[in-house]
Amino acid sequence: MTVVLLHGLGGESSQPLSLFAPVIPPTVTVVAPDVRAHGSSTVVGSAADFSLANLADEVALALLAAGHASTPLTLIGISMGAAIALRLALDERLDVREAVFVRPAFTDSGLPPNLRPFPVIAQLLADHGAVEGERRFRTGAVFARAAAESPVGADALLQQFRSPLAVERSRRLVEIPRNRAWSDASEPAAVTARTAVVAAIGDPVHPVAVARRWAELLHDPEYAEVPSRDAGYGAQVAAVRRSVTAFLGWDAASTR
Repeated sequence: MTVVLLHGLGGESSQPLSLFAPVIPPTVTVVAPDVRAHGSSTVVGSAADFSLANLADEVALALLAAGHASTPLTLIGISMGAAIALRLALDERLDVREAVFVRPAFTDSGLPPNLRPFPVIAQLLADHGAVEGERRFRTGAVFARAAAESPVGADALLQQFRSPLAVERSRRLVEIPRNRAWSDASEPAAVTARTAVVAAIGDPVHPVAVARRWAELLHDPEYAEVPSRDAGYGAQVAAVRRSVTAFLGWDAASTR
């Protein structure tokens, strides 16, 4: 079995690796790509290149090129990674057996309310750079609204200003949130792999309501809600790991 870990918007492969590597059995092969304009990827490209369909296709082509055409795959995607995992689970070129969607944020609407901070951050990066852009964002209404719901969640948005090449890669924060995870409700229902959805309470970018909508549309998924990061990040991490290891039948005590 091969596990494919897919990171969130503005993140990189180290994000899901740090979360899940400690509980992935040592016999499992792990693939954790950096998608376009993230992490080690030096490719940016045009607006069209940032469609979820294209990002998923690039991951699929990389998997196929690495010899995973007939390999049973388990997908674990966080936020944007969950949306990419959904597209991959529908890709008939891959043998996806399980898909875990952690804190999904994308819906059937382009730029839903929970993703609207990202184009704001992109504009501030373009106009003022990372340091001054972050200062202005901290004093603005978008940050205040997020902080009112979750101080930790609001602080997480600030990482977009601090990520490597934040200004040069700011296009990703404009284009990717415009995408829809699905255009028709029949798409999630068409996933034949076993699925699970993990929601986080009190997360302004990843609302529980969005996760519940995913669970409604998928065919018989497992569903779990984990504590807010504001209640303790360690507690949330432990709860996410318990949910995922229980769903996949892994020994939660296993280490790599």
